[in-house]
Amino acid sequence: MSLTLVVPILMAAPAPAAVQPAQPALPRPAEILAATRRVADWQLANRHRFDHMPAARESVRNPRDWQQATFWVALTELADRDPRYAEPVLALGRGLGWKLGDNPFHADDQLIAQSWIWAARNGGGAGALAPARTYFDEVLANRPRGSLEFVPRRPGSGDSACTDRWCWCDALFMAPPTLLRLAQATGDTRYADFAHEEFRATTDILYDRTEHLYFRDSRFFERRDDKGRKLFWSRGNGWVMGGLVRMLQVLDRKDPHRPYYERLFREMAARLVTLQKADGTWSPSLLDTDPATPTETSGTAFFTYAFAWGVDAGLLDRATYQPAATRGWAALGRAVRPDGMLGWVQQVSDRPDKVAASDTQYYGTGAFLLAGTAMYDLARKSGRQ
Repeated sequence: MSLTLVVPILMAAPAPAAVQPAQPALPRPAEILAATRRVADWQLANRHRFDHMPAARESVRNPRDWQQATFWVALTELADRDPRYAEPVLALGRGLGWKLGDNPFHADDQLIAQSWIWAARNGGGAGALAPARTYFDEVLANRPRGSLEFVPRRPGSGDSACTDRWCWCDALFMAPPTLLRLAQATGDTRYADFAHEEFRATTDILYDRTEHLYFRDSRFFERRDDKGRKLFWSRGNGWVMGGLVRMLQVLDRKDPHRPYYERLFREMAARLVTLQKADGTWSPSLLDTDPATPTETSGTAFFTYAFAWGVDAGLLDRATYQPAATRGWAALGRAVRPDGMLGWVQQVSDRPDKVAASDTQYYGTGAFLLAGTAMYDLARKSGRQ
């Protein structure tokens, strides 16, 4: 008697389809705007209190310094969507005489001029532009030509003579968008020409064409973390992406310089989207994507801003970048305390560093406002109700 073995045909049943992660839904525009207002209102209510920033530099008390200026620049974006926020900017500018910072060449002292340029067409009048024109005319008349190599003035110092030019990547948020907006407001193309020349000079030195990210400055070219990875600082690259957005916003579609910035923006975005962690954040050190690395909101907010704006402007693929922006926005929302204070903001630094839930700063709030206004526009134009 023979036995016949019945062998099941394993291919008869189709394999189950791979489970795709659900794409996060855009919040409603009203929800986004309400969250953005809440953070802005907390910062305005606490603008004269500094006890919640025990590690902050004394310079944070100066509204013309970059730390506060980031918030005031971002508040102009919120004011464009809610006019109630215009008066704080105008009152500040009038009180300061529309002045820039005191350093004649340092990009950090130039950022506040973006608020005054906005104010000039929103109630401040032509007088709001005058100090910025005087400042930058002096820069052009005495244009710095020194090296972009970051050589500390003394051992261990974070300052260098090269900061008369844009030798650190943060400067690409502070200065070139300011100059392009001043050129647009005045019709004086010298400001734009200077911005384009210096931006390219900085990029030629600091942009890693393999990783498509910026080193903070030349000191970091050879530095590595304990696993041998290059050190690319989240907020440093956030400054660059935010700066690119603010340049592209004012560059004419036919401007011959525009393709250069669009290409750079897309190239960086394509790398950054691969470095976003599952929780929606980016690590302080971008190549360290270990889920255990801490939340950091300033870099996350700038990248969320750039992705949301890029999708809305038609420069980034919606299917790829809208979910990333939405995850970033959700992560930022989880970092806001019930009273409206944004936490998990890495303090003033030049490299990836520790961060805690209680850490906040004006520039973190400013980055949140930029992300919120861009997300609001994206949701509104996407038909969300």
